[in-house]
Amino acid sequence: MGSSNTQITLNSKHVISAASDGACSGNPGPGGWACLIRFQDGSVEEFGGYEDKTTNNRMELQAVLEIFKYIKGCSYENGLTIKTDSKYVINGFTSWIKNWKRNGWRTASGKAVLNQDLWKLLDNARLANVEFEHVKGHSGDPDNERVDQIAVSYSKGIHIKLQTKLLSTSQDLSSKSILEKIDILNNPAPKELQKLISRLDMINHVAKHRYSLSMNELAKLLEISPQELQEKEGRWQWRDWLVEPTRDLKWRLNFNQENPSN
Repeated sequence: MGSSNTQITLNSKHVISAASDGACSGNPGPGGWACLIRFQDGSVEEFGGYEDKTTNNRMELQAVLEIFKYIKGCSYENGLTIKTDSKYVINGFTSWIKNWKRNGWRTASGKAVLNQDLWKLLDNARLANVEFEHVKGHSGDPDNERVDQIAVSYSKGIHIKLQTKLLSTSQDLSSKSILEKIDILNNPAPKELQKLISRLDMINHVAKHRYSLSMNELAKLLEISPQELQEKEGRWQWRDWLVEPTRDLKWRLNFNQENPSN
C-alpha cells in the first residue's frame, strides 16, 4: 500500500475500529466506496474511490477489501469490528461463502455467484480476530453516516474534504479516484446536473428522515404530474427510491437497497 515510509507510519498506529460503505448512482451506474479507520491515539483516517460503472454491492465489497489491505500493515485490537450497513457483505463473508466454495462458486440454486472476483479477493485477505458489526443505515451512527456521505459523494462526483489522502480502487487509469479524473473545483458540473444532484440529495434527505408527503408535495419533488400519481397503486419505484402509500393517504420514500439471495 504505497512506499516503505507509509508502511512504517501505518505500523506505528494501533487500529481500534473501522467502518465501510458503498454507494451507486443508478445501480448499475457510477459508484463510490468509502472507509473510515480509528486509531488508539484518537486520529482518524478516511479514504475512498470511484468506478465508472458498477453496483452498490460491488462498492460495499471493495470498501471492506480496502480496509483489510490497510489494517494488514497495522496492529489492531483482538475482535476488531468493521461497521457496515450491508447484510450482503456480512452474510456472504461469514456464512454463504463456505457453501459457495464447496459448490464451485455457485449458489444453492446452481447460479454463478455474483461478484465472485471480489469475494475471492476478500476470502484471501481474511484477517484473524476481525469481525463485522451490522449498523442500520441512516440510524444516527456517526461513522456509518460519515462513510455513507463519502461514498455517495464519490459516486456523484461531488468534492468532499477527507481527513487523509484519496485512494483509487486500482492502479490502472480506468479506475482512478474521481478527484484525479476530473478537477471538480476548476471544472464544475453543468448547472442542469448540479440542479439534478441537489434535487436527488433533497429526495434522499426526505427518505432518510421518513417524512410523509402529500400528493402535490411528492409530485413537485419528483417533478411528475399529480394525475400520474393518482394512477399509482401500492409500492412503486422512482430511480433509486421506493415510493409507498401511508395510512393517512400520503406518500413515503425509502432507499431501494439490493436484496440478493445466497
